Amino acid sequence: MQDVLEGYAKAATADFIAAYDGLPPERIYEHVIDLFPNRNAKVADIGAGTGRDAAWFAYRGYDVLAVEPVRELRESGQALHAAPNIKWLDDRLPHLGAVPAHGTFDLVTLCAVWQHLTDEGRAIAMPRLATMIAPSGMLIMSLRHGPGATGRRVFPVSSGTTIETARACGLRLIRRQDANSVQAGNQAMGVSWTWLAFEKVG
Repeated sequence: MQDVLEGYAKAATADFIAAYDGLPPERIYEHVIDLFPNRNAKVADIGAGTGRDAAWFAYRGYDVLAVEPVRELRESGQALHAAPNIKWLDDRLPHLGAVPAHGTFDLVTLCAVWQHLTDEGRAIAMPRLATMIAPSGMLIMSLRHGPGATGRRVFPVSSGTTIETARACGLRLIRRQDANSVQAGNQAMGVSWTWLAFEKVG
């Protein structure tokens, strides 16, 4: 995972940050947006990057914890998105040792993150994520299929394995949707995504 974080740190130029932050969340989350909770929900955005999604969640009235381990992205996000209902945290998967557990969040999101973890890392991360979610809360994640960008290694992701791992952690699948990438560069590389939404049982 450390090599991936270093890859993002090297990539975090002004142009990269502007391009990342300029992607419209409405398009990115179009397959699951109807599942989002009502206002006043507590959200953890894991791998928040520049805070693009965190700011959008905050605008929707959520209290947001933006978790981002890459200092260059986190500091850019803090400068770009200074909403009072966003709290930034330096922490990383798979352990997320600094993130509150005990059913704290109504929604946990991992957008374009899961592919950077090995199978071993995912086996650690999934039960940890489950501890963070409130009863009847949700985990929404996107799984990348296809090659990664230079310097930001990815590992093959199985939707079926992810669903089974989540089920073993008390997370019930409520939606699975395959989708094309919204980025032209990814489309050219043959990248596609699977969106998964889970509900915390009990």
